[in-house]
Amino acid sequence: MAIERFEDIESWQLARQLCQEVYALVTGSALSKDFSLKDQMLRSSGSIMDNIAEGFDGGSNREFIRFLQYAKRSCTELQSQLYRASDQGYCTQAQFDDLCARVGTTRSKIGAFINYLSKHLDHPR
Repeated sequence: MAIERFEDIESWQLARQLCQEVYALVTGSALSKDFSLKDQMLRSSGSIMDNIAEGFDGGSNREFIRFLQYAKRSCTELQSQLYRASDQGYCTQAQFDDLCARVGTTRSKIGAFINYLSKHLDHPR
């Protein structure tokens, strides 16, 4: 399937689902009152999908890859924040495990997309 819109990108779709899960966690637990961590988690989860979307319109595969790398880093940032949330008792072990698995899958898909685009640097999207 050809990618014609950023919404067609599988890693963006996964990032969107992840962002929804993070919103559910922060609004449905004591984390909603930890304004600093809540804000950081919402920003990093949103940053994953936003960087994929922004990079899509970058004009070149090289530019797109740069934004995908930012999105991948935001995955790692979110995973670290999930440890902080878990350490503070803001989520159950099952919630932590599920979200970490989702982050890992999203990060892996972004990485695979980066690898694909890297092999096609001189080709238009």
